Amino acid sequence: MKKLTNYFLKGLLIFVPTALTVFTVIWIFTKLDSLFGQIFKIEIPGLGLVITILVITLTGLLASNFLGNKFFALIDNIFTKMPLLKLLYSAIKDMIGAFTGEKKSFEKPVLVELIAGGPKAAGFITRESLEILGLTDHVAVYLPQSYNFAGSVLIFPAEQVKPLNIESSEAMAFIVSGGVSGK
Repeated sequence: MKKLTNYFLKGLLIFVPTALTVFTVIWIFTKLDSLFGQIFKIEIPGLGLVITILVITLTGLLASNFLGNKFFALIDNIFTKMPLLKLLYSAIKDMIGAFTGEKKSFEKPVLVELIAGGPKAAGFITRESLEILGLTDHVAVYLPQSYNFAGSVLIFPAEQVKPLNIESSEAMAFIVSGGVSGK
């Protein structure tokens, strides 16, 4: 009976994450196919995915030339001036930019001591100069939460922040997985 229970638990660890990932991907593609199928009045499996990839790529292409850049700067200006849209738009833009933009924010994984001689936390330096706050000898460290899309920004004296000699992606995987993932 114990072996059977172990097989079940091992199967659960493999099946659930795989099934949920596959389900989520299929659900998103199905919704995109349905949406674009209604818009274009045709039903072709995978059309939503293809159109989404094309629109994103075309947007990048347009934003890479002078006129397109001006157009998207205008849209950006409009969205950042509207009270409620500003909050949503800016948060999404900053989060996407933190991972994919030219100024990636999660490039410097660090270890910080939360209490002298006590627990430590892994995070990422997001700003090395805090002159804007009058704290010239401090840095901003983002501490992501495990199993969550949230985190906290804490400010530490620069000498309390120890750089980690690992890739940013490894550090993020380690933190977000609650310390389970990684080498």
